[in-house]
Amino acid sequence: MTEQNQTHPDADSYDPGASSLAGQVDPAVMAELLSIRSSIDNIDATLVYLLAERFKATQKVGFLKATHKLPAGDPGRETAQIARLRRLAAEAHLDPAFAEKFLNFIIGEVIRHHEAIAEDHEASLAADSLAAGNQAADSGRPGPAGHVPGAAGPAVSATA
Repeated sequence: MTEQNQTHPDADSYDPGASSLAGQVDPAVMAELLSIRSSIDNIDATLVYLLAERFKATQKVGFLKATHKLPAGDPGRETAQIARLRRLAAEAHLDPAFAEKFLNFIIGEVIRHHEAIAEDHEASLAADSLAAGNQAADSGRPGPAGHVPGAAGPAVSATA
């Protein structure tokens, strides 16, 4: 069993009727509660899949930004999105402050992912440059511009 399965039971072990209220409330009330919770469970599952799709799209943005050396964050975009989602939240009768907190959490995760993608991209470029320089040194051909055969390759920071 994986660590994830030890922490989070798999879908087969989920009991939609699990409740500490079972046997303590009127059966009709319990049935209504479980019916409403079933809808909540469906919404939660949809949210997970929507977030997964959102993060797939933001990963593509991260690769594009890394390739073109763009910053991980875009404060102008973030400000516009927060204002937009606060308006949508108000229209939907959802607390705009909650919507903003939720979006800020997502933005923070996206930026963290973008920074990791950029670090991986830079490390890959550095490794490729070093390998090309070593091949050039071995073959007697000049390496990449600015590369001195035998000199240490570029430093790569794990925390860039």
